[in-house]
Amino acid sequence: MNKKINITYNVVIIVVSVLIPIIVAILSRVRIRNVAPLDMLPPIYAIINGATAILLVVAVMQIKRGNTRKHQILMKINILLSLLFLIMYIAYHVTSDMATYGGVGISRSIYYFILASHIILSGILVPLVLFTYKHAALGQYAKHRKLAKITFPIWFYVAVTGVVVYLMISPYYN
Repeated sequence: MNKKINITYNVVIIVVSVLIPIIVAILSRVRIRNVAPLDMLPPIYAIINGATAILLVVAVMQIKRGNTRKHQILMKINILLSLLFLIMYIAYHVTSDMATYGGVGISRSIYYFILASHIILSGILVPLVLFTYKHAALGQYAKHRKLAKITFPIWFYVAVTGVVVYLMISPYYN
């Protein structure tokens, strides 16, 4: 493979991986007033997270069975679902006030631990997914498999904890 193309992909992945958390952090502080809050989005993006978790498992099962094409399709769907989640997450947060968790005691500690780990790992996940996908797209399958063994459990955890965070905070939405 052309080394210049590989370097170009790497630069793009790094730039995107840095920009996404910065943009999300900035936009999480922005509120568009005089716009109806998009209150219907949190359950939708919780469903997207749940679907992503399920499809990740199915994609792994497909590749273990040798169904490369089905695996590729499922992984592209997962990437699209993650992008859709990100768009909906931003849209919700620029139109709605942040919900505050109202639980007390141990449930509060558990919620904030899950939320913090979810947020931190989702930031780490962006470059992992993009590099894993790049290796597959460029036919670098040994690198793809090696990185996928790290990416999959993190992506799965982020998807599942996205649902858990929603279920825990949903009683406190306005």
